[in-house]
Amino acid sequence: MEVIHKIGRRKTAVARVYLTPGNGKVTINKRDLENYFPTATLQYKVQQPFALTGTEGTYDVKVNVYGGGITGQAEAVRLGISRALCDIDVENRLTLKPEGLLTRDPRMVERKKFGQKKARKKFQFSKR
Repeated sequence: MEVIHKIGRRKTAVARVYLTPGNGKVTINKRDLENYFPTATLQYKVQQPFALTGTEGTYDVKVNVYGGGITGQAEAVRLGISRALCDIDVENRLTLKPEGLLTRDPRMVERKKFGQKKARKKFQFSKR
């Protein structure tokens, strides 16, 4: 099996995921998973696709991720890994789809409009 390349996105974060057969080493921006995502919640989000499909310790993951915040980056990596696992085995899709791991979250920050303070907040209105 050759390297499988997939892209995951969330808000403004973009993750390029490269999956190869190995022993479960996850490298994000040339740093270890525990080093890049220090909290257990974010580490769980990244490992979730492997846990659900029962493929922990089967694939090495190399990720280039940029943009957005730390949570958006973790969820972008999760989407990329999920897409790669579906590419490897079609049966994984049946496991990951009901959990919502193959859905691209479309929510983005709404743009600020001119004549307003923020996206929806207006400047203070003075009647007199």
